[in-house]
Amino acid sequence: MAFGVKRAELSNWKQSVEAGSIAFLTHYWLDDRFPGCDTVTKAGCANIDKLAQWGSQYGLKKEWIHRDPQHPHFDLFGARQLEVLTSERQWEQIHRFSLRKK
Repeated sequence: MAFGVKRAELSNWKQSVEAGSIAFLTHYWLDDRFPGCDTVTKAGCANIDKLAQWGSQYGLKKEWIHRDPQHPHFDLFGARQLEVLTSERQWEQIHRFSLRKK
């Protein structure tokens, strides 16, 4: 279940992904398969090769890409989520979701 994201944020993320940019969208999320994780960041790009190459710098494997037909993305959780968002200077998302305190 996803929550804590505004419609405009989702639309902007989708447009950026479809345009071939690496785009980030963080939101609250609960899934029993991932205990202790209450947020996820979707790092997406419509160009799967570009996304895979970008992800390799963070140890993300191409086979981990969620191959959504229009919005392929990596799902980032926990320490890796904070590492990537920090490296990518996504300060607003880090602060908004209090990711440094987890």
